[in-house]
Amino acid sequence: MANPMKILVIGSGGREHALIWKLASSPRVSKLYCAPGNAGISQLATCVPIPATDLASLKTFAEREAVDLTVVGPEAPLALGIADLFRESKLKVFGPTKNAAKIESSKAFAKNLMMRQGIPTADARTFESVRLALDYLEQCSLPIVVKADGLAQGKGVVVARTVQDAKDAVVNMLEHRAFGDAGRRVVIEDCLEGEELTLMAFADGKTVVPMLAAQDHKRLGEGDTGPNTGGMGAYAPAPVATPALRYAIMRDVLHPAIEGLSRVGSPFFGVLYAGLMVKDGTPYVLEFNARFGDPETQVVLPLLKTDLAEVLEAVVEHRLDQIHLEWSEESAVCVVLASGGYPGKYEQGLPIAGLQDVSGQDRVAVFHAGTAWKGEDVVTAGGRVLGITAWGSSLRAAHDRAYEAGRCIKFEGQYCRTDIAGRVLT
Repeated sequence: MANPMKILVIGSGGREHALIWKLASSPRVSKLYCAPGNAGISQLATCVPIPATDLASLKTFAEREAVDLTVVGPEAPLALGIADLFRESKLKVFGPTKNAAKIESSKAFAKNLMMRQGIPTADARTFESVRLALDYLEQCSLPIVVKADGLAQGKGVVVARTVQDAKDAVVNMLEHRAFGDAGRRVVIEDCLEGEELTLMAFADGKTVVPMLAAQDHKRLGEGDTGPNTGGMGAYAPAPVATPALRYAIMRDVLHPAIEGLSRVGSPFFGVLYAGLMVKDGTPYVLEFNARFGDPETQVVLPLLKTDLAEVLEAVVEHRLDQIHLEWSEESAVCVVLASGGYPGKYEQGLPIAGLQDVSGQDRVAVFHAGTAWKGEDVVTAGGRVLGITAWGSSLRAAHDRAYEAGRCIKFEGQYCRTDIAGRVLT
């Protein structure tokens, strides 16, 4: 058997909890660390109180503990260059370089890459000047999409139905700096209508291996209304992703993106996430992410039968072509329990009741997204607090099981959408 591995996962959300949960089942893994982690993660891994963006301290920790592999969860440390720093120090790290991660950290960079590679996407223009952006909006068809160029935790996108809404979004981002430096530039693009889809794939610079397709629910309200969030729930596999569509996404989106990054001297190692709009059977790219999606990871990993540690190691060692992913035939649904007021202001430190009632339930996992310990109690510590994931022989079975488990858990002001996977079930 191959050598046992010490693995460090960076991050503190539901995605990181799902990664830790999956890695904990691997016979290859001898020790798990998470920096900084959360209350749920602390039950499976040793939590290390280092922020995900403190790259120097993370490197020192990985060297001191002789960590065999570091897995980067969130986008911020990738955009800061954690993979470059670790590789320079001969530390194995799962995640793309700073330059390759620009496919997520700069929407303008991603658009230019797509145009060069002929990847289907909406027409777009990039602006730094408020006046030029406002003038351009006068000639646009509605609806129109205004995006902050940089990282805004999934919230820097406004789908404007009126010219005034679009102008307000531009002023908010460029002038009022609603998203800080992330809004120094804005991308204004045509609005694509259709069916949204996420396809994540492992990539080692050359080989691309897709995961199951998932569908995220980004809007806060029922029926996909209200403001954008980091994601209110997801399900997998998404029925819209037929074998023919998956083939088209690999051929027209994922392979050209990986080739394009290699061509500009930034080979991509890690997970490439394609957020897509499917219109008349054609996949158009809405966005690329340079890491596992959240909450898509929470529904995809429970269905993965292959040892995740083996896959991550194969990516880092550039031998992904030797790996065959095996998937369960089941379906999975994740329902996010959020703090009242999210994605705006919300209270923290509220006690969470009922977690014990769910632990141990068959085919259910509670992934902690924003939680902390307060003495003996688990309390809220974020906007998205928990992801209740369940899986079963059908999407309906997984859906019912997830909502049933979610009803056991209570905290003041909690909110969840009641229609996750509802459209496909009806």
